[in-house]
Amino acid sequence: MTWETVIGLETHVELATKTKIFCSCTTAFGGDPNTHCCPVCTGMPGTLPVLNKKVLEFAVKAGLALNCAITRRTKFDRKNYFYPDLPKAYQISQLYLPICRDGRVDIGGGKTVRVHELHMEEDAGKLVHDPWIDQTRADYNRCGVPLIEIVTEPDFRTADEVIAYLEKLKEALTYLGVSDCKMQEGSLRCDVNLSVRPAGSDTLGTRTEMKNLSSFKAIARAIDYEAKRQIELITEGKRVVQETRRWDENKDATYAMRSKENAQDYRYFPEPDIPPVELSEEYLDALRAAQPELAGAKRVRYQADYALPEYDCQMLTSDPALAAFFEATVALGAPPKQAANWIMGEVLAALSARAMEPKNMPLTPPTLARLIALVTGGKLNRNTAVKVFEAVFDADGDVDAYVKAHGLEQIDDAALVEDVVDRILSANPKSVEDYRSGKEKAFGFLVGQVMRELKGKADPKTVNELLRSKLS
Repeated sequence: MTWETVIGLETHVELATKTKIFCSCTTAFGGDPNTHCCPVCTGMPGTLPVLNKKVLEFAVKAGLALNCAITRRTKFDRKNYFYPDLPKAYQISQLYLPICRDGRVDIGGGKTVRVHELHMEEDAGKLVHDPWIDQTRADYNRCGVPLIEIVTEPDFRTADEVIAYLEKLKEALTYLGVSDCKMQEGSLRCDVNLSVRPAGSDTLGTRTEMKNLSSFKAIARAIDYEAKRQIELITEGKRVVQETRRWDENKDATYAMRSKENAQDYRYFPEPDIPPVELSEEYLDALRAAQPELAGAKRVRYQADYALPEYDCQMLTSDPALAAFFEATVALGAPPKQAANWIMGEVLAALSARAMEPKNMPLTPPTLARLIALVTGGKLNRNTAVKVFEAVFDADGDVDAYVKAHGLEQIDDAALVEDVVDRILSANPKSVEDYRSGKEKAFGFLVGQVMRELKGKADPKTVNELLRSKLS
């Protein structure tokens, strides 16, 4: 029998606000346990929550980017459950009137994923287990950090489709500036609802929900494992139990955590301390007008305006700060393809070596644009320019001053270059003979000798052409 996997996602995204959703505590990642909390976010009796206006703005911006309908009158609800990392024993969320509904995301290949809803809520705390003393402790720093939860319809059939959707989602949210989407810090967390059914059937099977998925790779592996597990159970005549399962990264397997809760189990009721929020058309129009150009639109524009290959466009738009750096460099006069090559090559290599994000890069567009201008103007050869780049990257140094101080300006004295070429050929008759007998490596040796003699300041193209001319 052929089986079909049916998948829906619940994605929690921590918003990039400076303060929490209902209080003024910082949302900064890290910090000593229980130092980023107050009576409001820990649910002390008598405290009152006040909605952070920025959370509402970010939620609407995300909904617009996901092609959602925006709820004009929205409100909050209490989701009641007891768990040690939820000190007030309920979570303020949205069930009845979520901020956004009925969206869609095009993931390519003619596939569109429907977004059922996007709602605002507060995050819970975190339990930390200390194996040395066999003790679990509660850290409430994360309590009250603002979240949006994005719930899809069960439209996915493969792990590849899931990853394509998550990459699109992460890209959009990062460009909007509503979240950094760092999975390693818990800013983007995804729960996978999965069931299987015979191919061609319209009846959904019993689903399980998988948690603790900390990377795209883990999500893909968990989907593969859970689909196989359910198919094996059914073919053996056993029953799939609706439950929440935890992904074990070390064992490459899921295991049962608890039976799956239904909405009734949470005893939802309207949040009495926060009044409904009404959104005006003027407010929504202002947010629509302020929406930035997203990565997909940038890629189309880069291909049209700069005649760049699709791969270059994909790389340059992989991060909003990187795209902004590229555009600023081109605006300063750098040829688009040259700027793209430097950014995809030297810039990304330098960032990787320093484990640095593009937004924190010390190098500025004017410095790179000037370096490119020296190369295209024949003042520096490419190899020397790379050395200059490495020297000025960390302090955004003065390119011209560095070149002058180290005597790196390219030699444009044709007679001098020819004289050195002649001397190298005379001093290496064996290499000349090897080249003429078909050994191409000998040519590389001769080029290297000439460049060393000229201290790397000659134009490699000129040296190559001159050598081949004399050797032929």
